[in-house]
Amino acid sequence: MSSVKLEDCSQTLELNVNIKDEEEEKIGKYLSHGDHVETFSTSREQQQEDHRAKRSHHCPHCEEIFPFLSKLKIHLKMHTGEKPYSCTDCGKSFTTSRALTVHQRVHTGEKPYSCSDCGKSFSRLDNLKVHERVHTGEKPYSCSDCGKCFKTSSDLTVHQRTHTGEKPYFCSDCGKCFKTSIEVKVHQRTHTGEKPYFCSACGKSFSRLDTLKVHERVHTGVKPYFCFECGKRFTTSTALTIHQRAHTGEKPYSCSDCGTSFSRLDKLKSHQLTRREKPFSCSTQQC
Repeated sequence: MSSVKLEDCSQTLELNVNIKDEEEEKIGKYLSHGDHVETFSTSREQQQEDHRAKRSHHCPHCEEIFPFLSKLKIHLKMHTGEKPYSCTDCGKSFTTSRALTVHQRVHTGEKPYSCSDCGKSFSRLDNLKVHERVHTGEKPYSCSDCGKCFKTSSDLTVHQRTHTGEKPYFCSDCGKCFKTSIEVKVHQRTHTGEKPYFCSACGKSFSRLDTLKVHERVHTGVKPYFCFECGKRFTTSTALTIHQRAHTGEKPYSCSDCGTSFSRLDKLKSHQLTRREKPFSCSTQQC
């Protein structure tokens, strides 16, 4: 029987374990301490680390605060740029061994985290957690400006730029700005001509994955969008939106010259082209 005296605590707890000072063996025991249960280790170093958990460790470079000194040490590598863990496959370096382990799954194809609802697997636990919101419908991140909710904090950040007008990513070729790095990457393909997505049915290539998905419906006949008013189905949400204006009477596109409104943008452009070709019309019967 051995006694353990906790730092900053008046209680002495009895452990039914033989402890040797020279051993680093860690034997977890559940001990009742006050009105809750904590896990303690027979390693003296671990005992002190456990009891220091509630202490605050401040980063000297920024305002971040950490409950564990070990967490602060990892954080400090962000400021120093230290990345001591390297991938043997591609040479990429990381600040923690955990980050390296997760990265290596890119090379091994390992996906140890599976969705209990649909069976889809993921290489990262956080990706699984985000995916599970597809099934639960949970959207824990809400916009303070309009109240719209999102599944991830990154989705919320991108959305908030619609309110702020912020476009932090720009094209180095033409200077055009975008809300996300993905948008600028896709845009740059208009300059490079890159079309990395190929249709397996006809071989046609596309610069965007979503454009390929829509194209593939030409071959499959899938029309996932349908009108609640008449039941007519469409291959794209845009086509459905345009169709629904036949029911609502909405005509959002107006001619700046004569005020005539149209339900479709292409109809407005056709109208404006006609006016440019024939800018004046005589209202008398003799013409």
